Amino acid sequence: MTAPLPAPPPEPVFAVSRIGVRFGGLVALDDVSLAVEAGAVHGVIGPNGAGKTTLFNVCCGFVRPDTGTVLRHGRPVGDMRPHRLARMGIARTLQGVGLFRGLTVAENVMVGADRHRRAGFASTLFALPRSDRDERALRERAMAALAELGADGYANRLPGSLPYPVQKRVALARALATEPDLLLLDEPASGLGHDEMTELGELIRSLTGRMSVVLVEHHMDLVMSVCDRITVLDFGRVVADGTPDEVRDDPAVIDAYLGEEARF
Repeated sequence: MTAPLPAPPPEPVFAVSRIGVRFGGLVALDDVSLAVEAGAVHGVIGPNGAGKTTLFNVCCGFVRPDTGTVLRHGRPVGDMRPHRLARMGIARTLQGVGLFRGLTVAENVMVGADRHRRAGFASTLFALPRSDRDERALRERAMAALAELGADGYANRLPGSLPYPVQKRVALARALATEPDLLLLDEPASGLGHDEMTELGELIRSLTGRMSVVLVEHHMDLVMSVCDRITVLDFGRVVADGTPDEVRDDPAVIDAYLGEEARF
């Protein structure tokens, strides 16, 4: 009897293939590819000007690539746009906190949970009972996300009254409230102290039981401690891709970081 063929490996939850981006005569990304596996933390690093932010913006739909393909579960995404991310199961945080200053902390996080709203426009407009139930459910989701990050005590405060590290936690709670299976983080450690960065690393690792994470970051100690795989960019090209140990000792990575304060 012929042995059955082994099952093909699962498709990455997210991938970009041969991405190219030009801004006028400047080549920002050149033939860049990466694949994010289920339950993994995939880091993207590189010296200043390497193309990290441009790649992140391609993944979020802020920048449309000139060449290449964005794939979700192995299928090309024809029109990647930021407002479609939540319904695709993708959440993201940006370098700045991006919170609404006129809303409370809880209300800011409820914005992230809004994709779970069940009541229609008419129910909300006329304040029907279903709309009230919806509002309570969204608040419960928001409070659960804040509690996970130890920020539920700030629920009724305005973001501008909070220290920057707490604002960062609120922004992350808003992303988690969407209940994504892919989380895109752009320099989440910026503005954090050592202890706060350690807590962030522990949180990121704890998320892998329910989502994959793409981490764009320049703090090498954080990247090396939390990532399963790392893609290294330099001058818009991939110069290395592998595990933290493989990347740490790669001559191309060392060359790329000459003159940079890389804390490997």
